[in-house]
Amino acid sequence: MAAALEVNPCVLAWFAFLHDSQRRNDGWDPAHGARAADFAVRLQRDGVLTELTVREFDDLCVALRWHSEGQLEGEAAVRACWDADRLDLGRVGIIPAPARLCTTYARARPIITRAVRLSQRRWL
Repeated sequence: MAAALEVNPCVLAWFAFLHDSQRRNDGWDPAHGARAADFAVRLQRDGVLTELTVREFDDLCVALRWHSEGQLEGEAAVRACWDADRLDLGRVGIIPAPARLCTTYARARPIITRAVRLSQRRWL
């Protein structure tokens, strides 16, 4: 997805690591995105998260803060992060609706089908 959308794959990787890392539970936790963005700021301040440009880091924080709000508009990196998260909903039995995806790339039926199949794999 990063290559198709011309986004630094490090932004997507950090988003994947962090976006749900500050959840207090697996149910309703509306502030977990804001806590994840705050955690990213601490990681950057502490010299852990260093490989992103200022713009990329800002995009990461926006993506983290708002990832569970259902938004569709934003910078390319933000939309890529949100689509990556939504394409992984198969892990909880939800097939992503194309209308809720941000990019033409993610809305393609073969991409959705493959993402759902990959997210439903049982590794253990």
